[in-house]
Amino acid sequence: MNRVRDLSDEKIGKLMLKFYVPAFTGIIAGALYNIIDRILIGRTVGHLAISGLSVTFPIMIIIMAFGMLAGLGSSVLVSIALGRGDREQAEKVLGNGLFLMILLSLVLTAAGFLTKNFILNSFGATDKTIVFADQFLTIILMGTIFGIIGNGYNSVIRAEGNANRAMVSTLISVGINIVLGIIFILIMGLGVRGAAAATVIAQFVLAAYVLLHFTGGKSVVRLYLKNMRPDFLIIKNIVSAGMPPFIMQIAASVIQALYNAQLIKHSGDTAIAVMGIINSVAIMLLMAIIALNMASQPILGFNHGAGNHSRVRETFILVLKYSTIISFCGFLIMEIFPGNIIRLFNNDPELLSIGVPGIRIFMSMLPVVGFQIVASNYFQATGRARIAAAMTLMRQVVILIPLLIVLPPVFGIRGIWIASPVSDFLNALFVLYLVIRAMKELNLMIAKSGQ
Repeated sequence: MNRVRDLSDEKIGKLMLKFYVPAFTGIIAGALYNIIDRILIGRTVGHLAISGLSVTFPIMIIIMAFGMLAGLGSSVLVSIALGRGDREQAEKVLGNGLFLMILLSLVLTAAGFLTKNFILNSFGATDKTIVFADQFLTIILMGTIFGIIGNGYNSVIRAEGNANRAMVSTLISVGINIVLGIIFILIMGLGVRGAAAATVIAQFVLAAYVLLHFTGGKSVVRLYLKNMRPDFLIIKNIVSAGMPPFIMQIAASVIQALYNAQLIKHSGDTAIAVMGIINSVAIMLLMAIIALNMASQPILGFNHGAGNHSRVRETFILVLKYSTIISFCGFLIMEIFPGNIIRLFNNDPELLSIGVPGIRIFMSMLPVVGFQIVASNYFQATGRARIAAAMTLMRQVVILIPLLIVLPPVFGIRGIWIASPVSDFLNALFVLYLVIRAMKELNLMIAKSGQ
């Protein structure tokens, strides 16, 4: 129970660092694998293979979205329950979360195989790239259940205050993924099939690891078979708590599919390869901010549940500050070294001519992205899922989708790149208003409680 006491008593700065280092290490390792994977594919198979993988990206996001719905939803409720001292409720959430993960995995796998060809064509596959997309997706769908359980329960491990264990599980999975990727792609010449097989095997190991954690007696909350009996009120609450990241990921999938369609229409397969590179590198940069969310979520959730509003405010201010610093550093890297970044994947001249201006324009509003991500996490972690969902919908649906429809016919491919920074800027104004209002509410609660 020392980990639980730390959430209520440890200095916030020290506690954030304690949680951030393992979260950052694990998540950057995962993002680094995605980049290595695409570099290997780009250099051994070609940039059309990168385009094929990029076509599957929206589908991967959808699978991730359902994993977040169950996994992050469970982690939020576990944090709040532990903050209230209700371990029994936390364990019921843990069991029902696993039931929901298994159910969603089976439905997604069946739906994926039934609609695979239709979805790939809808998401931008062409005659030149669909063979690569199909090879990759077929194998990935077979491991859906491992990916959802592994990543979902890893979030709960962090929620119970066991950040180092969550880091170790991620590093083991990523390490297996990288080693097998090199063997399957470079040595055995399996191409995109090798990349997919390495991913599925690594996800299986991660799923086995996290299940052993919650059944082996070293966890704060334990997994019992009786708690897997569905309690529809708990499942409803899990879904509600996990809805903001779910909506964010589903919207991101729709956006990515729309990007692919517009890029095909106004440029071609090479432009989709550029978008694949942008996604890989952007994820690498944003993962440092996502790690802040991972580190702060158990602190915010626990102290919100315990009524320690001053600790909630201190944590929120800290993540707002550091997310902005990280965003600005990422912005400088993307604006100064776009050509170097693209050459890591492939030296094709057309890729460079499209990609260099594309990266610079697409990433031009990166400095205002960080605080939007951690603000959404704050509202989710403190049980206000609707506000977090509204922030996501504003950027992804209300602003970005219309821009992606209106701008390309006028400005061509440049309009596609412009849509994202315009959306980031406009949404930043909306999020800033919500952050200011949230700070006023926290100050009022602190004053009332005399903290």
